Amino acid sequence: MPSSSHPRRHKVAALVYDELCTFEFAITQEVLNLTPPDGENRLYDFQTFSSSGEPIRAHCGLSILPDHGAGLLKTADTIIVPGWPVNAAPCDPKLARAMRAAARRGARMISICTGAFLLAELGLLEGRRATTHWLHAEKFRSRFPDVEFEPAALYVDEGDVLTSAGAAAGIDLLLHIVRQDFGAAKANAVARRLVLPAHREGGQQQFIDTPMPRPRDAGLSSLIDDIRAAPGLDWSLEQLAGTAGMSERTFSRRFTEATGTSPGKWLQSERIRAARLMLEESDAPLAEIAAHTGFGSFENFARRFRARVGVNPAAYRRTFRQKSAT
Repeated sequence: MPSSSHPRRHKVAALVYDELCTFEFAITQEVLNLTPPDGENRLYDFQTFSSSGEPIRAHCGLSILPDHGAGLLKTADTIIVPGWPVNAAPCDPKLARAMRAAARRGARMISICTGAFLLAELGLLEGRRATTHWLHAEKFRSRFPDVEFEPAALYVDEGDVLTSAGAAAGIDLLLHIVRQDFGAAKANAVARRLVLPAHREGGQQQFIDTPMPRPRDAGLSSLIDDIRAAPGLDWSLEQLAGTAGMSERTFSRRFTEATGTSPGKWLQSERIRAARLMLEESDAPLAEIAAHTGFGSFENFARRFRARVGVNPAAYRRTFRQKSAT
């Protein structure tokens, strides 16, 4: 941890590479290389490096001249991987050796968004908890089964290795690092300077758009249309099977085969989806939304919504409500 009394500032080394994720790199530079509003010196000694030290071209065409090559990692206290192409070829052996050596000597390793793919490729996440962008969750799980993947987290702090979820979740992790290194007051000052909340409620799952699959079976598709049109009705298994003209056992089997999930779980997900849309697009009272989407009481609605989405309905509405233009 940096110390204001120590003559040498904590050295942060940010990796740049061809096809660099510019947003993830930019937020790293903005949060950790910002001049504090109180006029003090920058919090960190922030430097950039590429594997060879040669200029790189970001995915948007921007050219960046790094400060150093991989030799910087011999003295870096914190190393940051701001994104990484998920379908990239294996890491350059020189960079891989330098990253692993830095980790062995105790450098703090941080990834933003898909940067976790590089840390995992290097074996630095094996047996640890980690996260990445929800869009790439399944690919990450399949490629790195020895990593304990945390799909809902905005970021995961494993002490000497920290990973963030997608894109802007990197800001949450970076502010957490400033808070950890310099205290809450300094992190709050940085957040205010960037016009950001110092801490966001909930996790990554509130941002995940997961529409449930539509079965090819014409009879089931018609029934699903009816449920989506009126999610608040009493769609018991008996009612669903009767409407489809099947026994409950046959209906459950065919529904699960068609959608990949049970009727009860599918209905719960659809009701959550309908509630999210009402929270985003209407000013309806929460109790009215609970009734309209089939949750009955507000208490039941709030409990199930938070369990699935990670925040309560009111907090979700504050984040995603579409304001009318004035």
